[in-house]
Amino acid sequence: MTKTRNNHYVPQWYQEGFFEPGRNNYSYLDLVPRNHKLSDGRVVTEKSKFVAPTSRAFCQRDLYSTFFGTAVNDEVERKLFGDIDTRGAQAVRAFSGEDASDWHRHFTTFFEYLDIQKIRTPKGLDWLSAQYPRLTQNDLMIEMQGIRMMHCTIWTEGVREIVSAQDSDVKFIVSDHPVTIYNYAIPPDANGYPKEPSIALKGSQTIFPLNRNLCLILTNLEYAQNHSANPLEKRTFAGNYRNSMVRTDAFIRTRKLTSGEVIRVNRVIKARAKRYIAAGKEEWLYPETSSVEPWAGLRSALFPPENGLWHFGGEMFARYDSGEVHYQDAFGRTEKEREFLKKRPPSKPPHIRDFCGCGSGRTFGACCERKPISLRPTWEERSIRERNMILFNGIAKILGIAEDRDWVTVRREITDEKIKDIYDLYDALWPRETNLLAMLPKPDGSARAIYTGVLHPSVISTCALGLSLYFDELLIEHPFIHPRSVNKNFSPLEHPKIFRQEFLKSVILFMAIMPLVEQGLVTLFPDPCNFDLHLRDQMFEMAKFRSKGMKVDPKEEAGIMEMMKEEHKRSMLLLPREALRRQVQRRSPELSEQAVGDILDGFDSLREQDPLAVLQEGSLEGGKDGGQLTPFKMAPNFEITMYLAQATGSCIVTDSVFRWRELMTTVRRGIQEATPLSQLRGSMEGAEFAFPNYVQEIVELGEHGVFGGYPALMRKVFKYLSTLSSRGVRPNVEASLVAEFRRVHASTVSAAKKSGAQLSEARISCLWPKGGIQDNSVNRLLLMSSSEHHLASAPMALFVRAI
Repeated sequence: MTKTRNNHYVPQWYQEGFFEPGRNNYSYLDLVPRNHKLSDGRVVTEKSKFVAPTSRAFCQRDLYSTFFGTAVNDEVERKLFGDIDTRGAQAVRAFSGEDASDWHRHFTTFFEYLDIQKIRTPKGLDWLSAQYPRLTQNDLMIEMQGIRMMHCTIWTEGVREIVSAQDSDVKFIVSDHPVTIYNYAIPPDANGYPKEPSIALKGSQTIFPLNRNLCLILTNLEYAQNHSANPLEKRTFAGNYRNSMVRTDAFIRTRKLTSGEVIRVNRVIKARAKRYIAAGKEEWLYPETSSVEPWAGLRSALFPPENGLWHFGGEMFARYDSGEVHYQDAFGRTEKEREFLKKRPPSKPPHIRDFCGCGSGRTFGACCERKPISLRPTWEERSIRERNMILFNGIAKILGIAEDRDWVTVRREITDEKIKDIYDLYDALWPRETNLLAMLPKPDGSARAIYTGVLHPSVISTCALGLSLYFDELLIEHPFIHPRSVNKNFSPLEHPKIFRQEFLKSVILFMAIMPLVEQGLVTLFPDPCNFDLHLRDQMFEMAKFRSKGMKVDPKEEAGIMEMMKEEHKRSMLLLPREALRRQVQRRSPELSEQAVGDILDGFDSLREQDPLAVLQEGSLEGGKDGGQLTPFKMAPNFEITMYLAQATGSCIVTDSVFRWRELMTTVRRGIQEATPLSQLRGSMEGAEFAFPNYVQEIVELGEHGVFGGYPALMRKVFKYLSTLSSRGVRPNVEASLVAEFRRVHASTVSAAKKSGAQLSEARISCLWPKGGIQDNSVNRLLLMSSSEHHLASAPMALFVRAI
């Protein structure tokens, strides 16, 4: 079979729609003609204008080819684009017509085609490649397919208009990047090639000529309704890959553009092209000669008519056969906004001594003052910390936790109704449509770390919480399960009884960490997969593929076997008294009734003495719907840990042998050079680090700044590793970091011992390869999540193991 290596990134069938009647070619303009140096030294420039048929236009050799040694594979061109172009041609023809039933049949295909057409061009592929630290041609083809359909939800939720050039003397032109983004506040040279404005910005409009006479214009609803809306602000609920309900027949088709308006549209198309444009007539290739308005002045030609906006927006209700009703607002949200979570930002910047608007609990001067707005957590919603404070107060009130009440009494009085109320509160604080990335910190130069490991109160306290003293901020995943992230058959809102054991563990761990949250040492964040189902599904598939053949050996993990034995003991103590009596009598038939009774009383004492033990009778009753749900949580998993480390600019820290092995495997898979900071790594791995045993001691040591030298050192190490690729190795900086570590470490350990705190000792292993820790699948997740400010890789990771 002949290989297809001359790849048309603008399909020939599409180009044919721009021919003038009776012609089978068009005028072609090379915006950046190549120069050739002749043997005599003269430089000759290729022709910038020529006439060409579709077979010569908008194609490039091996643009989509993949390579396996010397073998060339053209399956991307034949199988992927062969199918998409066949269906896409039918869809474009359908929307060039006026049959609404055709629009409905081809609606999904049309936007699928639009999305892949935006990515498949040389400019689109250059943009995609720039989102990753390094991609081979084969990797690029994989990632191109991986992010398909990324723009469709936002496009379909906007205002959809098809304008006509039928009455104009000038027709639409075609470029080598046909799906064009216009934002009047972002001129073509503002961001540099190959960047274009994000479609999620309110003022961004998508332009796609269907043929010489028709052009699709997609406009975000808020901007269509209010032209003075901030064009650089993201539209409301701007998430990708969501299920959304829209009208497939809602298209405005009433506007007929004048020649001047068509020229302005053509000017936008030409300005966003990479190299080539084409038109039915040569004079149409130069719209800038007739349109001399400033860039922002072009927007008047793109405004959808106000009398057509009634087709879009509003609320939708759909009733299913089951009786359930689906609700959706104008932006695709399926829940009403929760007003108590919203905040009104101050009209002017606060005083440096005022509390910061981001809700961190720190002063403005010590928090967001020096950060650009783009790197600040949102000021328009209650922060992660503020929501945790509300949850903390709610738990204390619902359970009646007070200084004069012991934990045994509190546990005895826990009811299923109280469990449900607390999970209800958690659900209220964390709506399923929360934009978690907007609330999390961004890469801003702070010494930040994300912990990944076992979330259990008897394990995490060993070293993990003490790590908060070594950084400006430690991120830990929230111990509470989101009640709407699980099947209703296993939801604490529907079946609180089966959550009695899990609830106790979550409450104890949460209450234990809260002093560190209040002080700002720890950020307790919910699982991001709770709010992005596509992220969850992608993560599961990636983890399933990555973990084939990998096994977890509990014996390798410090404290896990002891924890599992304790969990088994608690499950046995949950048995009814009569069941326990039968167990004792079967094992020791020689015991008297009195002795058996004493043993059962002893079991009652064990339950009271164990703060994690459930005291309610009948916790295992209920037949097939009974028992206790006891999930084992090592969180976040590898993909989400990397995702959050890059999104927040964090070092990865773990005490899990299994997670450390996953990180090491990722580094070995990548193309890594010699490890930088080798001398510092040797010094750190040879040192013994001090970790306070109790949360209150961590708080006190943090307040007194005993460990204050470490965050400053970590900031410098993180910055050095993050800029290593661009700046190169700097021996003098590496030597100064080694000297600083030795000085800080010696003084900190000495001061910690003098403080009288009970300390454990641990060793740390360092992983900071040149180029960082990176996995293409994680960068894809960030791209899919509309993250705009994240690191290309995680610069460093630390493994902590108690001595």
